Amino acid sequence: MKLLQKLLWTGMVSAMVVLSGSALADEKPTLKIGYVEGWDDSVATSNVAARIIEKRFGYQVQLVPVAAGIMWQGVARGDLDATLSAWLPVTQGAYWAQFKDKVVDLGTNFTGAKIGLVVPDYVNAKSIDDLNAQKSAFGGRIVGIDAGAGVMRKTDEAVKKYGLDYSVMPSSGSAMTAELARDVNAKKPVIVTGWTPHWMFAKYKLRFLEDPKDVFGAAEHVDSVANPDLEKKAPPVVSFLKKFQWKPGEIDSVMLAIQNGAKPEAAADTWIAAHGDRVNDWVQATQ
Repeated sequence: MKLLQKLLWTGMVSAMVVLSGSALADEKPTLKIGYVEGWDDSVATSNVAARIIEKRFGYQVQLVPVAAGIMWQGVARGDLDATLSAWLPVTQGAYWAQFKDKVVDLGTNFTGAKIGLVVPDYVNAKSIDDLNAQKSAFGGRIVGIDAGAGVMRKTDEAVKKYGLDYSVMPSSGSAMTAELARDVNAKKPVIVTGWTPHWMFAKYKLRFLEDPKDVFGAAEHVDSVANPDLEKKAPPVVSFLKKFQWKPGEIDSVMLAIQNGAKPEAAADTWIAAHGDRVNDWVQATQ
């Protein structure tokens, strides 16, 4: 009887060890992805990628809203595992130069990105060079976003290089688009610091002012940048992020859904459900 009890006890302990080891093997770390809260493309991209990582790879993802500079610092230090919001080579080029030895660029997730000064199509100005002659129409104001953003730094540079007698008014992404909406509805001239991809180009007829001095640079790309330790922490996620890239127009519906009141996570889930083949393309490459 004692021998039977001993054998049963030994079997139970062995089973517990196996189960415990299996549970530990299945336990995955929570991943932190930094994004810029006021940037609609950053919100849309980060939420779609996060939901795919959670649904397909079983990692929990914490999305962390931060300013661009803090985002880069966080990835470099390892406080953040990655960001999918690295605008290069111009907009966030200074951050890349500062942190490139401490981060890993996993590749481009959006091509054809652009920053610059944006106006409604009904205004007369075609180029930044035209602005001083039309100062009264625009009230000598350029409506900006948060002061630390790359497009704001470039706008300050443009004011100097073009000799503009204009004030650059910092605000936020939402405040900028709210003023744009009011002025477009009233058919008033307005200049905003803008970028694409952005839902405002789908909602309003807008255009970039020509930039003959090339202050804002040509088309850019948005990259996924990670802390080097992510490769050891979550190798399939790194493989996925290397493959994850939007086709032209794909991100627009996610941004518009969020702008129209959908929660970002819900908008991401809707897009994922409607584009299973695209998601499979990204995921299967990691398996």
